Amino acid sequence: MPSLFDPIELGAIRAANRVLMAPLTRTRADADHVPTEMMIEYYRQRASAGLIISEATGISPQGLGWPNAPGIWSEAQIEAWKPITEAVHEAGGKIIAQLWHQGRLARPDVNKLQPLSASVTRAPYPVPDKNPYGEARAATLDEIKEAIEQYAEAARNALAAGFDGVQLHGANGYLIDQFLRDNTNLRDDDYGGSPENRIRFMKEAVQAVIAVAGAERTSIRLSPNGETQGADDSNPEAVFIPAAKVLDELGISFLELREQAPDGTFGATTVPKLSPHIRKAFTRPLVLNQDYTLEKAQADLDSGVADAIAFGRPFIGNPDLVERLRNGVPLAQDNPKTWYSKGPEGYIDYPAYQEQAAA
Repeated sequence: MPSLFDPIELGAIRAANRVLMAPLTRTRADADHVPTEMMIEYYRQRASAGLIISEATGISPQGLGWPNAPGIWSEAQIEAWKPITEAVHEAGGKIIAQLWHQGRLARPDVNKLQPLSASVTRAPYPVPDKNPYGEARAATLDEIKEAIEQYAEAARNALAAGFDGVQLHGANGYLIDQFLRDNTNLRDDDYGGSPENRIRFMKEAVQAVIAVAGAERTSIRLSPNGETQGADDSNPEAVFIPAAKVLDELGISFLELREQAPDGTFGATTVPKLSPHIRKAFTRPLVLNQDYTLEKAQADLDSGVADAIAFGRPFIGNPDLVERLRNGVPLAQDNPKTWYSKGPEGYIDYPAYQEQAAA
């Protein structure tokens, strides 16, 4: 069985190890969603990951309603991403861009637009009286086509910015997930109703990206079990296993699953994980994510349910996470108060273990 530290072929990308860096929103872009200089150092520090999946990156003004998150639709954004990808490559790493359309979760107070979704719904919020999400309008067929074209254009821009490939964000209650799930997709046309129809938007978006980047540089992230940000499904097995089969047939480079567990530390559910079933339907590299330790990660590689593991929050405080795991040294604790702050504190000031030990 492969070790977590063995290389792996992810389509056209040869990853030096199977410790991937999961996408992590860190809100260090500027007010116009242009990446900032400190992001160069942040990604460079973490280049020892087998593959970095960038933080969620907006594909259009309509699709991005989160303050200080980066985008990739404008020339300024493309140019600002170039030194970031160059720094990762110079450090020996690989990086792909995660393409993000928030759908109904795009906040109108940020982008000044009414949200777009599969259907007329409004995302919930823990404090209802302070809910920043607007009521979404149901996308017309022309708007569906436009959104699909925006994914393709964002892929084109990502390659121009030097990324090694792209990942569509199809998880966590965002636009693709809103089409997949039956409590957010209430449509009665070709994009709603049956699982086959609810999969259609995902399929067409992936096909459009493949036409630009090639299947060998295209991946997607899904979150098949449990509710996230109000998006849920009454029978996830009926939609996500067929979706995995479609993705397998399209020949994408890998499929990443964010799976919650009953004891999850960042979202929890009693809905069973679907990865064992998806593993049978998806024959290409399968990457799993959420609450992994070294031991749990290696166990899932040993069982064959996963080919690689994406670590998220451990990379925040441990830029050298791969070496720490390899050498069995303690992991540093990160500070949640600085996850979404604006400056370098809690972003680029976490030392590598060797630096910490020498201090």
